[in-house]
Amino acid sequence: MTKEEILRYLEEHQLDDVIELIEDAEAGELEELEIVESIGLLYDRDLNDAVLNLLRELGVKIIYVTDDEE
Repeated sequence: MTKEEILRYLEEHQLDDVIELIEDAEAGELEELEIVESIGLLYDRDLNDAVLNLLRELGVKIIYVTDDEE
């Protein structure tokens, strides 16, 4: 998915928090993001992977934590 496709999907489904993460990353305000790998950021695995890859491309370090570290 391209960045534009990702953002369009997120806007259509009103996933404003995820859009804000991407905007923060673009502005250089998000350096790292901790997520639980088994849960991810979004329920849709393909979209989740696309968003995480986009965030990485924007320079965000993705840190995976285990369920018990939350």
